[in-house]
Amino acid sequence: MDYSQFLLMKEELSLIAVIVILFIADLFMSPDAHKHDGRPVLNTLLPVALLTLHTVVTIIPGPVAEAFGGMYINTPIQHIVKSILSVGTIIVFLMAHEWMRRPDAAIKQGEFYVLTLSTLLGMYFMISAGHFLMFFIGLETASIPMAALVAFDKYRHHSAEAGAKYILTALFSSGLLLFGLSLIYGTTGTLYFNDIPAAIDGNALQIVAFIFFFAGMGFKISLVPFHLWTADVYEGAPSTVTAYLSVISKGSAAFVLMVILIKVFAPMVDAWQEVLYWVIIISITLANIFALRQQNLKRLMAFSSISQAGYIMLGVIAGTPQGMTSLVYYTLIYLFANLGVFTVITIVALRSGKVTLDDYNGLYQTNPYLSFLMTLALFSLAGIPPFAGFFSKFFIFAAAFNSGFHLLVFIALVNTVISLYYYLRIVKAMYINKNDEPIAAFRSDNYTRASLAICTIGIIVPSIISMIYEAIGQFSFGL
Repeated sequence: MDYSQFLLMKEELSLIAVIVILFIADLFMSPDAHKHDGRPVLNTLLPVALLTLHTVVTIIPGPVAEAFGGMYINTPIQHIVKSILSVGTIIVFLMAHEWMRRPDAAIKQGEFYVLTLSTLLGMYFMISAGHFLMFFIGLETASIPMAALVAFDKYRHHSAEAGAKYILTALFSSGLLLFGLSLIYGTTGTLYFNDIPAAIDGNALQIVAFIFFFAGMGFKISLVPFHLWTADVYEGAPSTVTAYLSVISKGSAAFVLMVILIKVFAPMVDAWQEVLYWVIIISITLANIFALRQQNLKRLMAFSSISQAGYIMLGVIAGTPQGMTSLVYYTLIYLFANLGVFTVITIVALRSGKVTLDDYNGLYQTNPYLSFLMTLALFSLAGIPPFAGFFSKFFIFAAAFNSGFHLLVFIALVNTVISLYYYLRIVKAMYINKNDEPIAAFRSDNYTRASLAICTIGIIVPSIISMIYEAIGQFSFGL
């Protein structure tokens, strides 16, 4: 075996090095910041610094790399997606600092970082898969630690319940997906992405294989009707884990789904576009309707994320390089906006214990800066100009429209107006609604401020610098 092939996996090797360093540091550093035993304490600064170094070292896309007979493939566009996920993970670590300082959480800091980076490593493998075996290994490497993260607050009833719901649903969805893969292998005789299309003729077994595969992926992306776990898990999981699950996990799964549909199921394009067509309509519409009724902000953002997943699928159904470019760009902008909202939700919940919409009444009176940054993020999610979310929606609508899905784009536009209503309900609560006892004024820690600053830059700068979208587009043609 030629072990030099491992050197082609520079992103994965670099991330593994970060995981190993943090694992060793957790062994030899003090586990509890509240009990000084003479040893240095594992702090947020170390994982953030290591992951930032990893991102900087690997951020420049290299040439196309192929290893292990084509099981591992890394193109520039896949490299860009990995870098986007790494940036999102850095933001999650920053927003988790205040939460990890609690006495009951300090002893588990190392576990949190290692588990989170383990899921990220699984997503790396999944993104660069050229073979369904590599894809499934990456998928499970990402899913199993995620279940542990969801149940991380094990002494809280809701967190343990959310972890149980997530792992059980993940098991069933993985079983469905794996059964679909077995049918693909049985009807084509191969699991290599590049070899399967030649053996696909659209027979009944292959259609069933696609349905099972799509059902498994629909769970990971939380598309209707595979979404029923989302609101309960988002509400029960720690807010930082919810943020990670809503953006990083969803973005990687959406990208991989598009790659597989384009590469593997290309001969069945009419069939999978028909399925996606109705799934997108139902996902966006139902999610927006249910979001209108939510009072708990984490549940509201859960249905928002289901709706956003439907918008992301507009890039997938386009099935073109423009669709791929708009999908990656949408994921990038959605990452900053959604993490910005969750950063505010997290810090407010930690300082006041309040997470409902009515609790935010009059927040602007006591915490004007947080309210303002929350408003920017919500405006971007709603697609209001001139924020970057407007351009991300425009590009992804344009990709679907140019592929002939005119009615679908119109329905998505109507739903955008509906989503604007429940996003503005939060803004109205903060600025207009009266509250005799609003949430008390407080100062955020420096890590939370850094997280909000990065998110704000990500919401504003891409709307000014068009070269970001153009740069992504240059690499989408080489998928």
